[in-house]
Amino acid sequence: MNRDRKDPPDPGEDRDCAETPQERRERKRHESDNHDEALEETFPASDPVSPFVPAKTPE
Repeated sequence: MNRDRKDPPDPGEDRDCAETPQERRERKRHESDNHDEALEETFPASDPVSPFVPAKTPE
């Protein structure tokens, strides 16, 4: 089962297990990729609608 870092540890889980520098780099890269993908998924919905209304031409 995949767990989030923020999930509470299982009662039998070893809490003294520190991540290696390689694991940290991989985790950070994965988080960054997830953020990038989430940002891409919000477009174009996150772009505000332009309030521009063209003026009538003078007669």
